[in-house]
Amino acid sequence: MRDKFADNIPSKFWFKNDKAISICCGDEHTALVTQNGKVYLFGSNNWGQLGLGTKNPVNKPTCVKALKPEKVRLAACGRNHTLVYTEQGNVYAAGGNNEGQLGLGDTEERSAFQQIEFFTDKHKVKQLSAGSNISAALTEDGKLFTWGDNSEGQIGLGSESTVNVPHHVDVGKSISWVSCGYYHSALVTDDGQLYTFGESDNGKLGFPLCQKNNHRIPQHIPDISGKVTQVSCGGSHTVILTEDNVYTFGLGQFGQLGHGTFTFESSVPKVVERLKKKEVQYISCGENHTAVVTTNGLLYTFGDGRHGKLGHGEENFTNQFKPTLCSRFLKFTVQSVSIVFRKYPICIHNLQSRIGLEPVRYHMQTVVCM
Repeated sequence: MRDKFADNIPSKFWFKNDKAISICCGDEHTALVTQNGKVYLFGSNNWGQLGLGTKNPVNKPTCVKALKPEKVRLAACGRNHTLVYTEQGNVYAAGGNNEGQLGLGDTEERSAFQQIEFFTDKHKVKQLSAGSNISAALTEDGKLFTWGDNSEGQIGLGSESTVNVPHHVDVGKSISWVSCGYYHSALVTDDGQLYTFGESDNGKLGFPLCQKNNHRIPQHIPDISGKVTQVSCGGSHTVILTEDNVYTFGLGQFGQLGHGTFTFESSVPKVVERLKKKEVQYISCGENHTAVVTTNGLLYTFGDGRHGKLGHGEENFTNQFKPTLCSRFLKFTVQSVSIVFRKYPICIHNLQSRIGLEPVRYHMQTVVCM
């Protein structure tokens, strides 16, 4: 069933006297944080992942009133759960919890946001990430905490199978970035090194085929030219941004690696030639598609084109095997983009008009509810 809000075409909405500062997608739900510290959620709510106290689906952005007093600063959406971080230093979670991904010490789902007691004001969080039944929080002092499903080693805690409270992941260095995929994860250290862990299928950890085993603790990926600044984990592929280039590796059968029609898989990081000299500033992965934003506000997408999620026109749902400019947004300056793990949505926020119009919040969501 197509979502009533998007109806398979880009849709937009405004905030009165407020401004979007970040947006994130889960499997079938979305969270958006505004400058005034409000968090809005919408989409599927089968596990209570919208945190509104019910399990009813919501087809328009709805403010979580219970969190308004604290001012939300960060949010992350997993497959069926949501994390938020507030100005007061508190982390809250809602939704599915079958693998302890809410970090509350049990495996009971929650339809309203509950505080994760582990985090106090001594843990100032700068990034949250969530995947399929896994969660991560990165603190301002470079410490990484993960929790949830570790069946494939995807939270980097060695032999642990499942943990329902946050645990420290130590690589001996300060960490600057983290990304959770479906069954693998990755981190970047302050000195620009990349580490991956979890399921190794399709080469998405970035190791040669001779090292195809899963890795249950973070492993350094060598031979990347330049300092890594960002990483994004998709369903079966990984994208990294260095100071000079974009690299991709893993499964590429839909074009999500951006290397053309002859590269269906790459087990080691490979530069995306078409993005050279594009000055990319932000990267995002879905299950089978990828998006990047340049410093001058251009959006490029590639990979699985079903449901129009690449944003190349209402009639263009074909796969793209190389980064392709989203020309329909040329009159805007794109600041960031978020893609769901599954096959459907892209969300873009804070598009500043290039032609003098009022700033809009353009939500390019093509959700197919399963």
